[in-house]
Amino acid sequence: MVRKKGHDGGFFGITARVLMLLAAFLLFLSYASVVVNPSKAWFMTLLGLLFVPIALLNLILLVWAIRRKSSAFLIPLLALLPSIILFGRYFQFSSGGAEKGENSLKIVSYNVGRFNMGKDKARALNKKACLDSVVRFIKETEADIVCLQEVDLKDYDVKNFFQERFPEYDAGYFMFINRKGAYGNVTLSRFPIVDKGKLQFEKSSNLAIYTDLKVNQGSTVRVYNCHFESYNISLTNLVKSWNRDSTLVKNAERRIKRSITRRPQQVEQVMSNIEDCPLETFVAGDFNDNPMSYTYYRLMKGRKDTFVEAGKGFGASYSGLWPFVRIDYVLCPRHFKAVSNHIPKKKYSDHYPVVAEVNLQESY
Repeated sequence: MVRKKGHDGGFFGITARVLMLLAAFLLFLSYASVVVNPSKAWFMTLLGLLFVPIALLNLILLVWAIRRKSSAFLIPLLALLPSIILFGRYFQFSSGGAEKGENSLKIVSYNVGRFNMGKDKARALNKKACLDSVVRFIKETEADIVCLQEVDLKDYDVKNFFQERFPEYDAGYFMFINRKGAYGNVTLSRFPIVDKGKLQFEKSSNLAIYTDLKVNQGSTVRVYNCHFESYNISLTNLVKSWNRDSTLVKNAERRIKRSITRRPQQVEQVMSNIEDCPLETFVAGDFNDNPMSYTYYRLMKGRKDTFVEAGKGFGASYSGLWPFVRIDYVLCPRHFKAVSNHIPKKKYSDHYPVVAEVNLQESY
């Protein structure tokens, strides 16, 4: 007896269904990763990070099942339905931003990666060139607010450094000082800074700072400049040493778990401060987490993502794994209107800057 094309029986058909069910299950776990606190189930963050490849696997299985005329196509199809909405966190086909109003501001978030664009023998020279390039880029954006993370200054007086290079801005910052120099977050503002503070995270060189700014028409807003816990691993070294150096692999695993479990604690620390703040709040910075994460889910409370609202193309901001990794954001109050969001591919850091423009509500 000859089997008809598309017959679902037999060992091959059963194996394909099992694979589809497994892929669908992993995709649903990826969806769930946004609401599960990673400090209680750290592996859920990894499933969120793998959202894109898991979704692509389900898409491949869907196409394969349709071509074979298999009724099992319903498995990946149903699994992929939520992805239609979530895909917009990574890619936008066209900008849906509002028209620029009279009462608007431009905000830049940029992890400058310690101004370390070079890794050869001329590293010191490259660092100076990188720093100068970043300063020039910031001036060219003509931004109203600039949030910088991983600012690393050696042999510089921090206050004078920013006053000399950005005389048109007020600077709010917190730096860790040691014998090597100063390291931390900096917020530059064309608007007067009326208050500022820091949220220092336990056992971490990462932190968040906030600045209260007297913006257009005399209203005050608060801007959080965040740098949440990093993984502190080299993917290149990890791949090279996977079967050679078990110690390096174990250390990488330990750092990944530490980062995943620390970030939600840091996020809750920021959220607690936000909830006690009577002002409208922007949240920007390097979250070290993708849009399918608990970090993003929590910080989006009461806010919206300027890329989702007004971006175009890929929203990825980490150059090393472009276009798959998006970890840098500008979030604005939900009732403000995002005008634009773009990610210039500047090669001064392992991150790309995020440049967003927002219309402020006329009165609040």
